[in-house]
Amino acid sequence: MTAEQKKRRPATGGAVLRERVTEAITKAAFAELAEVGYARLSMEAVTRRADVGKAALYRRWPSKQAMITELVRNKVTETLPHTPATGDLQADLRQLLTAYRAQLAHPLLALIGAELLAESRRDSTLARMLHTEVAAPRRRAAHTILQSAVDRGELPPTLDMELATDLLIAPLAFRMVILDEHSDDDYLETLTAATLAALKAAVRRH
Repeated sequence: MTAEQKKRRPATGGAVLRERVTEAITKAAFAELAEVGYARLSMEAVTRRADVGKAALYRRWPSKQAMITELVRNKVTETLPHTPATGDLQADLRQLLTAYRAQLAHPLLALIGAELLAESRRDSTLARMLHTEVAAPRRRAAHTILQSAVDRGELPPTLDMELATDLLIAPLAFRMVILDEHSDDDYLETLTAATLAALKAAVRRH
């Protein structure tokens, strides 16, 4: 059997059991995080909720911090942003904001997003993970769209890329994660137009 065939072969026996245990732990950890917050979350509470032994957790992670960091990393990498490339800045912005809205509206993020942001101020490991796995890929997608618009002449060559990226990402994230407000299509249309206008003014002064 080739390496590729082994890779495609479905897990059986003990491997299936381990996958099910991991799934149970993952669900329990996120449920516990949403219910009691990061500071009060304990490995023991997760084992009770998942109905597994402590050894099942400690074989996988040495600490609460390691567990939550890995589980959040795995979850957010499932929703890495697609980078629109329509050839038109307004259309690209609308598509990207629609994708962000779908990601920010994810039920799990709605439950734990603000909690993780608050905790990251006290936990440098969590903060690094959120920056690397959550913020950075989305900022790269925004940079790609903005640079393409500069190359096409739709935005000025003196565009302040960091400020422009903030303008593209921050308003919707603040509205949905911090204010816990939903954003319908009319809101996204207005936000797209407002962002487009703001981007044209976001130029470096020196």
